[in-house]
Amino acid sequence: MTLLAKYHVPGLVVEDHAIEVPLDWRGRDPLDVVRSGFDESGDDGSIGLFYRVLCAPEHVHDDLPLLVFLQGGPGGQCPRPTGPDDDGWIAEAIRHFRVILPDQRGTGRSTRVEPRSIEGMNARQAAGHLRRFLADSIIRDFEYLRLTEFRGRRWVSLGQSYGGFLTLTYLSLFPRGLAASFTTGGIPHVPTSAAEVYAHTVPRMMSKTEQYYERYPQDRERVAAVADLLAGGEMRLPNGDPFSVRRLQMLGADFGMKPSFERLHWLIDQAFVDGVEPGASGEAPMLSTGFAMDVLARTSSYGRPLYWPLQEFIYADGELDRPIRWAAWAELQRHPEFAVDARPLMFTGEAALPWMFEEDSSLAPFRPAMDVLMEDTHFGRIYDADQLARNEVPLQSAVYFDDMYVDSGMQLDTLSRIGRSHAWVTNEFEHDGVHHGTTVFRHLYEEALNRGDLDGLL
Repeated sequence: MTLLAKYHVPGLVVEDHAIEVPLDWRGRDPLDVVRSGFDESGDDGSIGLFYRVLCAPEHVHDDLPLLVFLQGGPGGQCPRPTGPDDDGWIAEAIRHFRVILPDQRGTGRSTRVEPRSIEGMNARQAAGHLRRFLADSIIRDFEYLRLTEFRGRRWVSLGQSYGGFLTLTYLSLFPRGLAASFTTGGIPHVPTSAAEVYAHTVPRMMSKTEQYYERYPQDRERVAAVADLLAGGEMRLPNGDPFSVRRLQMLGADFGMKPSFERLHWLIDQAFVDGVEPGASGEAPMLSTGFAMDVLARTSSYGRPLYWPLQEFIYADGELDRPIRWAAWAELQRHPEFAVDARPLMFTGEAALPWMFEEDSSLAPFRPAMDVLMEDTHFGRIYDADQLARNEVPLQSAVYFDDMYVDSGMQLDTLSRIGRSHAWVTNEFEHDGVHHGTTVFRHLYEEALNRGDLDGLL
């Protein structure tokens, strides 16, 4: 292993590592690359893959089974825990496993994709580059990592959200690498379709907004007053980006998490310089600078530049019948309730929309590539329905009944066609349930343990 550093975070022993992987896998099998050797200086080039290993101090010398965490996203880096209780599942996982936290290619301390690195490419070059940061490449990185750095030892995977999508790619392409899998809020529909996803998602966006206003009815008028001020089109965020009604609506992207309603309520609570009610002083209401800064922090892409550019392409599996063509935007156009002048104002959820690549300066460099990708129909193969049907790797899945982002009915439909899969359906948690306490991961772990799915590992 390429050890960069070893140190302690309270309650954790941490090792930092990095290896080189091919930039372009070209559909190659990582095992073949291991056997033939990987030329890091070859014409295709290489990129860095960073990963951490976590262990409980009392187990540092024990031969524990391995658990690899597949982070949500797309474009999400792995957790940076301040301690085992900082991210709920970690405290439970380190009792049983040595935990591997890879930063997916393009994120964190792996070779990052930044707006400035895209600016120097033409549209087709940039589109081709971004295509290399989807599931087919991510999973080949992880399988190569397993083979080269962990002596080919099978590991257990935990996939949260998009990490569940990656889990099915792993089970489709390289099931030999997995001893068992856990997923939380992340089983995609197979066969996959971006249009189908947003046909289910947009009505849930509306329902979540209605629930928010039902809980905080006073916010109907306050949000409407903010939107009315922004409608003139002259407001700017602190970084100079337009502060539009559409940017305000993006705050609903958080509605699938807890306690999102409270986070938005307290944000709106301090929207106006006049702290009582907008315009209570008799003067025209003014938005506070602090409110604008908070909106910028919650809606900008500086910290995760791949999240919105790749959002709809996580549903692109092989040769498509038709281009994706901004599937979320097309669906929103069928719902006039989301118009910027509609009241009460509806909030949008997890949706990449074309105007974002014009109004958000951190996304603008990606717009030419997006125009190419949205018309493309050629993508890497990420799911093998036949392989999933005959799957022999135990799969335990937490399906959140009210999940705003990943439809529970579609999850269960997919799971019904995956061999050795088991679903735990609950409405106790929102999409981020695995991060809040040990309950979710412990439940899945104990189910697998009691079923005998972890025999031979522990």
